[in-house]
Amino acid sequence: MSRVVEITRAGVTLGGRPIVRDVDVTVDSGEVVALLGANGSGKSTLVKAMVGLYPLSTGRIRLFGEELSRFQEWHRLGYVPQRSAIATGVPSTVAEIVGAGRLSRRKPFVPMRREDRIAIREALEAVDLADRSHHQVSTLSGGQQQRVLMARTLAGRPELLVLDEPNAGVDLESQQAIANTLGTLTAAGATIVVVLHELGPFADLIQRTLMLREGRLVYDGPPIDPAHPDHAGHHHHHRPTTPPLLRPGVRAPFDGGQS
Repeated sequence: MSRVVEITRAGVTLGGRPIVRDVDVTVDSGEVVALLGANGSGKSTLVKAMVGLYPLSTGRIRLFGEELSRFQEWHRLGYVPQRSAIATGVPSTVAEIVGAGRLSRRKPFVPMRREDRIAIREALEAVDLADRSHHQVSTLSGGQQQRVLMARTLAGRPELLVLDEPNAGVDLESQQAIANTLGTLTAAGATIVVVLHELGPFADLIQRTLMLREGRLVYDGPPIDPAHPDHAGHHHHHRPTTPPLLRPGVRAPFDGGQS
């Protein structure tokens, strides 16, 4: 099992305010990790730093064994942001948006190959939108648009998939479709880091939970769910050789810390 993500004493400061503080996290190949925390806890900021969107103020991040500052194999990483305005600007079809996910694997100005078309079709099938490939994205629901974003990322066939609150403002049908897709990827050995408010349809997939509070990592261990805190540690998937991390002075991951 190889190390895919290594975050060491990471800090992120935005607008002069420390958002992430002294975080140490590792993720191994094939793990499915949920990053939980209240609004303002720093979880989205941490994953944005992980994928190179925010600079670190302290510490370091390594992806696939390479320092983030020198990392070049971006096709190995897939990032699905929170819902974005993909329906604005130039009118685009679902297939055109998903096709953009192949850019990291294509040479500039080279026409789309058969391999690209297959990857696009399989990505759309994975999120159950193959029948919408020629529809304008603007005609889709918010949940379907989120699934298009995921298909765009899947088309690049990444080894590490990072999702930032894929369930936010998304209908239950789309939440389940996304969870089903992640289940298929997990069975194929993908490494997944997903930011969530609660586990919801993802509960059976998560192998490990990280909890942030006020930018600090306060829990790292067997799956726990903010919606059902009494179920902590009852999941059958976790690292049995790694004891849960619980910072000194923290009563429990759900004791009502500030965002």
